[in-house]
Amino acid sequence: MEDASDRIISLPVEDRYHTALQSYKKIYNESIEEPVSFWEREANVIDWFRKWEKVLDDSNPPFYRWFVSGKLNASYNALDRHIQTGKRNKVAFIWVAENGDEKIVSYDGLYYRVNKFAKALLDLGIKKGDRIIIYLPMILEAPIAMLAASRIGAAFSFVFAGFGPSAIAERINDSKAKLVITADGSYRAGKVIKLKEIVDSAIAETSSVTTVIVAKRIGLEVQMQEGRDLWWDDLIPRGSTYVRPEEMDANDPLFILYTSGTTGKPKGVVHSTGGYSVWVANTMKWAFDPKDDDRWWCAADIGWITGHSYIVFAPLFLGLTSIIYEGAITYPAPDRLWEIVEKYRVNLFYTSPTAIRTLIRYGKKYPEDHDLKSLRVLGTVGEPINPAVWKWYFEVIGGSRTPIIDTYWQTETGGFVLSPSIALGLAPLKPGSATFPMPGIVPKILDENGNEVKDGKKGFLVLNKPWPGMFLTLNNEPDRFKEVYFNRFNAYYSGDYAVKDNDGYFWLLGRADEILKVSGHRLGTIEIEDAIISSNDVAEVAVFGRPDEVKGEAIIAFVVLKQGFDISGDIIYSLRQHVRETLGPIYVPDEIHLVNALPKTRSGKIMRRVVKAVFLNEVPGDISTLENSASVEEIRQAIELVKKEALR
Repeated sequence: MEDASDRIISLPVEDRYHTALQSYKKIYNESIEEPVSFWEREANVIDWFRKWEKVLDDSNPPFYRWFVSGKLNASYNALDRHIQTGKRNKVAFIWVAENGDEKIVSYDGLYYRVNKFAKALLDLGIKKGDRIIIYLPMILEAPIAMLAASRIGAAFSFVFAGFGPSAIAERINDSKAKLVITADGSYRAGKVIKLKEIVDSAIAETSSVTTVIVAKRIGLEVQMQEGRDLWWDDLIPRGSTYVRPEEMDANDPLFILYTSGTTGKPKGVVHSTGGYSVWVANTMKWAFDPKDDDRWWCAADIGWITGHSYIVFAPLFLGLTSIIYEGAITYPAPDRLWEIVEKYRVNLFYTSPTAIRTLIRYGKKYPEDHDLKSLRVLGTVGEPINPAVWKWYFEVIGGSRTPIIDTYWQTETGGFVLSPSIALGLAPLKPGSATFPMPGIVPKILDENGNEVKDGKKGFLVLNKPWPGMFLTLNNEPDRFKEVYFNRFNAYYSGDYAVKDNDGYFWLLGRADEILKVSGHRLGTIEIEDAIISSNDVAEVAVFGRPDEVKGEAIIAFVVLKQGFDISGDIIYSLRQHVRETLGPIYVPDEIHLVNALPKTRSGKIMRRVVKAVFLNEVPGDISTLENSASVEEIRQAIELVKKEALR
């Protein structure tokens, strides 16, 4: 890694964004040294029906319990309290479809809809403690269903609308869900996705579901099974309806979100009502410092934790106006995101590095065609951001004036754990670094023996102390919860590799299982990807290792070039030389393959494990979440072409 001092960028923004680093340190130190008084104060970011008896019960680690005996309701905090404090007419969501359709709903309108749907759920016999599955696209019915479920105390499990039948069935069976909420279909890049048909196939593999609610999104004709399937609109009661929010214990489950690994069945991450709500509201407030009249756009999918935390719950807890976009980021043209930013005067924009890299491929023309001056803060989520991509985002989208809030967190953490923090004191930013820990987070970087490494050395990232947003357990698997996350280092093990520089900044280097061992050297795939993508020619890259009898592992790279660059042997030589000059000869890929697209999920993450599996002629596993399944065949063809050339 290059000298960190070369990467510092001081931003010419207002003084309130440049409170001294000491301001951040003072608040952070208080959260670590006096956690009880700190969280007694910060927990008031939300409203409580009854105050807790104890801030933290750590008597049975790692099953930590926050705000013990406190009573609250997430739906109440998202809606009722704003209705009561003069925000009833404020816009809660601006929904935009990829064809340009829009719907605008106020806090009062959302409150009205949530109460009606909550009553419909109660009338169907759904009650506190029940489990329900939500399988919806990016439409307003998605947050309405989530808030209605939380209003009556039913724990929901939102299944990403890109999953196939087997993945849905697996989640239904593990959660023992009684109810599935879906839609007739949805649009994606102009194509129709038949969601109800997928749900029907999934339920055929289950036994617990008694009811399916179907929202009408595109007017698709679907099969409705009598006695089981019901139209959303037919269930909504007439007239004004009010459902009293259920008083939930702080440690009652709010939702279960399943995370897929490369092997094994998905893990059902269970999040609490109290600690999670306190955490997401505070982390959003600390990191982005949103103002009451801001328009916030988290350009993720509600089906992932990013959407749960920062499309639905945190923005609504804070009373903000948010954008919800249903569609592909390059459809109908590569300026779709910038068109929306301009039209709706978005102030705070939060997306993934992969999405940015995708758009970089189309050049500066598209963003330069739009007025993006409304943007005050940019953010990134989902994976480490390459410094070259960071700078493009900062300069081209942010006009070299907006701070970039590079957040690091996971499904299990509930919300940001490492991030710059505007409200607490924005330190100078280093492109590619997630900067410092959020209050209450104690990160350590350890070697394989559990010893803390020196600054500048790679190691495993662990979080040493519990924090309010951490998950309660894994659904039905408390032993797996302990084994996967806590047994190795007696602290929360993130599964990620990281390094802390001499200034105390944290740099994420990707998953620990994405570390290559080449001729005895441990090399991070993200470092090699950073070097390749810093070339002016490259838009996207996926790096992995293949077994090698001599070196242990050989470095393989699949590369997508920017538009206008020809695929030729010269470019491969040029990229190898660029890596050699940037990182050194040990990092030079043994093979570079040029393709037009890499397999990605609809949320924009490159599926490196799929690329590697196809390359090694192995079964790639579940690819139901891929946005572009044709990319898998393209990778196969690229490999076959190389083999044919070698035989000539």
